[in-house]
Amino acid sequence: MADFSFIGDKTDPGFGVYVHWPFCAAKCPYCDFNSHVRHQGVDQARYVSAFLNEMEEARRLSGPRTVTSIFLGGGTPSLMDPATVDAIMNGIARFWHVPDGIEITLEANPSSVEATRFRGYRAAGVNRVSLGVQALNDRDLKFLGRLHNVEDALKAIGLARDIFPRMSFDLIYARPNQTVEDWEAELKQAVSYAVDHLSLYQLTIEEGTPFYGLHKAGKLVVPDGDQSALLYEATQDITAAIGMPAYEVSNHAVPGAESRHNLTYWRYGDYAGIGPGAHGRLMIGREKLATATERKPETWLDLVEANGHGMIDQEVLGYDEQSDELLLMGLRLKEGIDLVRWEALSGRALDPEKERFLIEHGFIERIGNSRLRCTPSGMLILDAVVADLAC
Repeated sequence: MADFSFIGDKTDPGFGVYVHWPFCAAKCPYCDFNSHVRHQGVDQARYVSAFLNEMEEARRLSGPRTVTSIFLGGGTPSLMDPATVDAIMNGIARFWHVPDGIEITLEANPSSVEATRFRGYRAAGVNRVSLGVQALNDRDLKFLGRLHNVEDALKAIGLARDIFPRMSFDLIYARPNQTVEDWEAELKQAVSYAVDHLSLYQLTIEEGTPFYGLHKAGKLVVPDGDQSALLYEATQDITAAIGMPAYEVSNHAVPGAESRHNLTYWRYGDYAGIGPGAHGRLMIGREKLATATERKPETWLDLVEANGHGMIDQEVLGYDEQSDELLLMGLRLKEGIDLVRWEALSGRALDPEKERFLIEHGFIERIGNSRLRCTPSGMLILDAVVADLAC
């Protein structure tokens, strides 16, 4: 059994380091992440040098900190050479204190996975891998624009289980024409391969993606609200039954195996964002600084080489903005939010009439006197709940 003693608790959100690798072998039609295809190849050594320079600037802003998690996201970080990952790990350890045993996650696509590469990542310190499987039938994988098939996905899952102490994989549901029975069968197959964590996302149509154009033209129809709710409820029932309940809207884990890095986001902790299009949140004294970097990789690279970093936005967040972000992130979690912390930031208590209305309609509930969370029904209309409480 893996040692999860480093997971921490909700009183200490921790300090994470996020490194964004912005390149993919192909752009999926549903994806609005900052990812780019470069068929001519990527100068990885040049990007490593730029990552290290931006880390130095982030360290200047953050001051000395102890890192509680590292996440290599993208894009497709599994396109990086193991030596690139090793250099990034060494850089983080140069600028901050990195204790033994912290969670270090790398996102991987099954189409870019092979055993030698995975063992190289493990040797560099990665102890958790998150696989973008997305579906367990070849028809839907093709529809989603994935480069792998089910055979590739199962091979990658097997390798990850053998090589890394911890492993998660993603699936997308609420796909066109997907019935509850179809999804239940696919999810039951998925949980038989899972170790301790699953990320299960409903397909969303994001503006600016190819799917958005098809959807707007009526050529792509996704399940309506009622059908999506049934699919969501089936997801909760199946994962809870096998001991991997939801701890966040779309994330499920064996208790103690939650993603430490993502909990830092949802508990509104601090994190340094490194790389093209990365965002960060850093407490500097009594102020919370929001950072954002240039999205286009080549422009980001030029900025770093000219200025030492690619940050294009640094904003000091007021207490109202911080309290709104805490509410938005924290209510995604099953554990909810610490009301004392929220009230200290916002300078006010919750509106008693709005709270009473949401409680009476079964959308939120109190946990003792100091915490508030969404009910399962509230999770289905989370954005509306947050909007009501934030006003």
